Amino acid sequence: MTIASAGREAQDPHLTTFSLLLAGIAIGVAFMAINVAFPGLAPTGIPTILIRVALHVLILSGLWLGLARTDFSPARRLAIWLAFVVPFTLWLAIVWPLALNGAFEPGLAGIPRLPIAILGPVIVGAPLLMFSRSVGALLDAMPASWLIALQVYRVFGGVFLLGWINGLVPGVFALPAGTGDMLTGLAALSVAGAVASGSASGRRAAMMWNLFGLADLTVAITMGALSSPGPLQIFNIGGPASPIGSYPTVMIPAFAVPSSILLHVLSIRQLMRRRERASLSA
Repeated sequence: MTIASAGREAQDPHLTTFSLLLAGIAIGVAFMAINVAFPGLAPTGIPTILIRVALHVLILSGLWLGLARTDFSPARRLAIWLAFVVPFTLWLAIVWPLALNGAFEPGLAGIPRLPIAILGPVIVGAPLLMFSRSVGALLDAMPASWLIALQVYRVFGGVFLLGWINGLVPGVFALPAGTGDMLTGLAALSVAGAVASGSASGRRAAMMWNLFGLADLTVAITMGALSSPGPLQIFNIGGPASPIGSYPTVMIPAFAVPSSILLHVLSIRQLMRRRERASLSA
């Protein structure tokens, strides 16, 4: 091996990470460009249908591929897969028609329904995902890059920025929520590339990315509540209200947000297990 070729190999991880960052940026730019070129497309709900179905299939397919890497028997793999598929699909099947019928519009019910849709799956799902032994074995068998790269879809949060530019969404909500989502999605592929190297620095970068992604979702939920019509609204009274309760936008907080939170929870648990194993073998 020559000195020149050795130097190129040493640079490969950095070049790969940079290339993946550019790929994430390209996806984000393409998404924004399509929405600018076809401003009437998003309100039809067609992009929401395509994206939601594609992500649903991708998540469940990735789960099956991850289970195939474990030492579980075929029967146990199927049982675990169905334990995820049934509630995950049922949750989508319930939320989607409710969103279409305006059930999450603010002020329609004595008890706000959107917070239940956001927090309910997290309250129920997070403890199960964090402490299940079967999930732990699955995470050990699954590449750490998968759960991170998947969240490249967060670039779709740029729709809030476009809404703000067009005067349809209050800036107090759109700027932090849209910017945070875009940054999380843009960095997803490059962080996935970094953690795929198996290095401690890659795991640290992935952990920081997860914490940033969770912080972004927390801010988005908070600002959405404070800028939407209702008893909690303290921003933009008399101005444009957050469309967070209206279809198709409502599918983001009602389904995508809790899904993203649970994906972060899984990724954090996976990284913690990798770190523990690395420290024991050191």
